Amino acid sequence: MANPQPTAPHGPERRELILRAAVREGLLDPEEARLAAFLDLDAVAATVDSLHRAFPGPVEVLHAFAAKANCLVPVLERLRTLGMGCEVASPGEFAQALAAGFEPARIVFDSPAKTRRELARALDLGVAVNVDNWQELARIDELLTTRRTRSRFGVRVNPQIGAGAIGAMSTATATSKFGITPAEDGNTGRLVAAFRDRPWLGWLHCHVGSQGCPPDLMAEGVAATVALARTINAELGRRQVVGLDIGGGLPVNFADDRVTPDYPDYVQRLRAHAPDLLTGEFRLVTEFGRSVLAKNGFTAAYVEYTKTSGGRAIAITSAGVQVATRTVFAPEAWPLRVTAHDPTGAAKHGEPVEQDVAGPACFAGDLVAEARPLPLLEPGDLVALLDTGAYYTSTPFSYNSLLEPAVYGAAVAADGAVCFETLRRAQTVEELLDRTGG
Repeated sequence: MANPQPTAPHGPERRELILRAAVREGLLDPEEARLAAFLDLDAVAATVDSLHRAFPGPVEVLHAFAAKANCLVPVLERLRTLGMGCEVASPGEFAQALAAGFEPARIVFDSPAKTRRELARALDLGVAVNVDNWQELARIDELLTTRRTRSRFGVRVNPQIGAGAIGAMSTATATSKFGITPAEDGNTGRLVAAFRDRPWLGWLHCHVGSQGCPPDLMAEGVAATVALARTINAELGRRQVVGLDIGGGLPVNFADDRVTPDYPDYVQRLRAHAPDLLTGEFRLVTEFGRSVLAKNGFTAAYVEYTKTSGGRAIAITSAGVQVATRTVFAPEAWPLRVTAHDPTGAAKHGEPVEQDVAGPACFAGDLVAEARPLPLLEPGDLVALLDTGAYYTSTPFSYNSLLEPAVYGAAVAADGAVCFETLRRAQTVEELLDRTGG
């Protein structure tokens, strides 16, 4: 498969090229395939390359993709071939990472609720573990009395530097459920003692949050973690903290096609707030997810019906809460761009008309866009939900037992030909019945 580096990986012309090819090949069909998602594999490769280049030598970095952002095994496998590791936060993501072929040493296990069985498996395989709390640390002490492991261990800390614009996505607040708070309850001293008593502890981990957390806030959390690492090493009189997992969370611009902030922007913020981070003193792990894939994917659905209510036009489509859960339930925090297309996939033109783009679920709030100015949609037209390469269709919500749509990878050859590969088959009614005990 040809994989040229796209000159404009997120542009409307490229999306339309993929969309029209999908219609021609029957991946979208008004009767058989009314909803599908697409991931631009060339653009993914370009994004991962930009991530690698943003973190220059001499620092040793493992970029571990946050599997929660897109847990489809073929997607994880593609990211592995592009040189990424994998961060997992559940038994399911753990299994998906292994199925995608990641070596255990390139998997990072971060769940805040790890069971003894899950921890034992991670230790037996040699997966990196970030310890969330004192009780988990005691549990690992117990497990290590009966086994040897190649796992490396870090402690997650909460620098308590505040929240971003979306409270639910902010993990460094005063009362966050994640990590140990060095500034409270004598925890800095306890951490020094914990590292002194456990020579196998060698890393610190922090993650300030995700969408809505500005890069400066993220970098401040990293800087606090660097300072803590140096305090521990100074108190111990030896270089025991050798690595820092600085998390991910780079926000995505959902307003237009620009990639802002980008990875070089973030590295500049890291240099400003933690100038010694990239000197090579510490090994690094990152855990980017949404920023790797979001802008490289879109979701397309046919318009089934149109109507007018209260003077407003409404287009009812096959894309709603089952594939855009956050947007439907929290539209102010998670707005999506929507584009209008004719039945061939070509961009639709015409005077913009304010209209709601509604999904198929049986509740009034199932809207992916409200009062959105678009060329007037008609039955048989297509809508595209942009910037949905992360989360969205890869982790569907099974409200109303709506079926999971197919997800396709797309690559564009130099002559403009589009080649598709199936990343997830569309769920069948028979599979749904089997899953629900039918």
